[in-house]
Amino acid sequence: MSNAPLILGIAGGSGSGKSTIAKSLMRALPLQAGVLLEQDHYYRPLSAMALEERERVNFDHPDAIEFDLLLEHIDALREGRAIERPIYDFTTHDRVPGGVIVAPAPILVVEGILVLADPRLRERFDIKIFVDTDADIRLMRRIRRDLEHRGRTFAQVRQQYYESVRPMHMAFVEPSKRFADVIIPEGGHNRVALELITSHVSARLAQSSLYS
Repeated sequence: MSNAPLILGIAGGSGSGKSTIAKSLMRALPLQAGVLLEQDHYYRPLSAMALEERERVNFDHPDAIEFDLLLEHIDALREGRAIERPIYDFTTHDRVPGGVIVAPAPILVVEGILVLADPRLRERFDIKIFVDTDADIRLMRRIRRDLEHRGRTFAQVRQQYYESVRPMHMAFVEPSKRFADVIIPEGGHNRVALELITSHVSARLAQSSLYS
């Protein structure tokens, strides 16, 4: 019986289906048994910049993420302390005031394109997962997401993809795959992989003194 939560890191390219995997896993867990931290909430605040300047920031580079705060929050949850998670607005490219109170839980899932690229994060993960999906599928998913949910134009999506998304994927995201314990092809459509991971996590949950 362990007092420490089981911590999973789920990485993969933008549009790979890693969010689908993470959220499907959370839905499979009993109520209040799991917590999901998304890397996207930890983009650095850019309120000191004009909106035009913010739009030129390379959001796919590790420097755009406040990893120190993410690490601090992971450690707090691991120690049984609640956190106040930031809220990020993709239309303004900035954090909004306040935050969301997140209580500790036996299962902690950390999801984002760069979560396996940072060695400090990798040290904290009990299970490291990389969601591996073909580039053309990832691109189509990203276009749809940015047009429908983030208020971008097609020209903006295309420019960002060629200037930052693709080169940063090749420089940071793809190389982080070698650190994964499990590689899942085809993202959230891989039901077998999702069922295997869910079964393993559920078994660990049953052994945890945090959920007894």
